[in-house]
Amino acid sequence: MRFSIPSRQLLPLALALGLGLAQQPATAAPTCTFLSPVGGDGVSPIVSKSVGRGKLIGKTNWNTDFFVTKPYTSYKFFFTANSSDAKAQYPIEGYMKFSDGSNLQLFNTLMNPPLGTGKMFGPFPAVPGKQTSQMNFKVGASNDPAALGFSYRISVQGCR
Repeated sequence: MRFSIPSRQLLPLALALGLGLAQQPATAAPTCTFLSPVGGDGVSPIVSKSVGRGKLIGKTNWNTDFFVTKPYTSYKFFFTANSSDAKAQYPIEGYMKFSDGSNLQLFNTLMNPPLGTGKMFGPFPAVPGKQTSQMNFKVGASNDPAALGFSYRISVQGCR
């Protein structure tokens, strides 16, 4: 016995059975580019720093800015501990800075990062109507006085 199905009924039948006749095109993953750090060497977009004891007079520069030279749709922050103290927690903050002088805090957390372990913060979408000029990463000192010399690597990516 042979069955015949008219062609005008194939599409409704295929859809009813959950069969796709053609695959929908996949959406492309965003293309991300590392941003250059302000005051960097011009070679590496990855900044390595150590956290020392706070100063009584003046500021210790735990802030690192990264240039935003073109518009992106989102941003990602990357943090990796090179050294750590098992008891210490370090405050880590990220900001988006705008050309009008305003800024937006994207995250503010305490971390006890295991050695060599990385963490990505984001992606954070660009703010409509604002021109992003820099991304700022701030890693602070632990309240544990024995936790001096903590070192880490940071970088930021812009994605489109």
